[in-house]
Amino acid sequence: MSTPPVREQFLVICALGSNSMELTNVLCRVSQENRCAITSTRLSRHGEHSALVLQIAGSWDALARLEASLPGLAKKHHFTLSVTRSGVQEPRPQALPYVAYVSSVYRPDILNELCQFFSDHKVELENLTCDTYLAPQTGGTMMNATLTVTLPAGTQISWLRDQFLDFADSLNLDALIEPWRPQQA
Repeated sequence: MSTPPVREQFLVICALGSNSMELTNVLCRVSQENRCAITSTRLSRHGEHSALVLQIAGSWDALARLEASLPGLAKKHHFTLSVTRSGVQEPRPQALPYVAYVSSVYRPDILNELCQFFSDHKVELENLTCDTYLAPQTGGTMMNATLTVTLPAGTQISWLRDQFLDFADSLNLDALIEPWRPQQA
């Protein structure tokens, strides 16, 4: 008699704190102490604070112990937490990962317009990075955005690329969309 396969379970933790190293160290240590494995993580700085997102895998009881210990740690180390259970992402073997790069003079509506474009075309957003900076030559506020998206199976790639570039031109954005490629070490 064989045992049924164990369904992998995940906990997604979003933490916000002023000390990025302490925040990361505390959450990594408590994960390991509770026999859980960090499967993905993102850390970014935003002004005086850092945001850390972790996806942690483990057995249901290990995740429950970890989850129970988090409020005390957050209080002790002065960070805020949001925690949710998650399952395995469904495989999408026919989906195609693409990256869109956008650069322009900053306007508050640009991210909304970009997200709406992809939503209208049934394209899923996987990752979004956006930064603003002052242009050295003019002192104007500029924006760079990188969107990693997943095109659904059957998408006519050349048509979508043309639509995206026309859309970018209409908003006066410098934009490019290309297949996602793994980062070389």
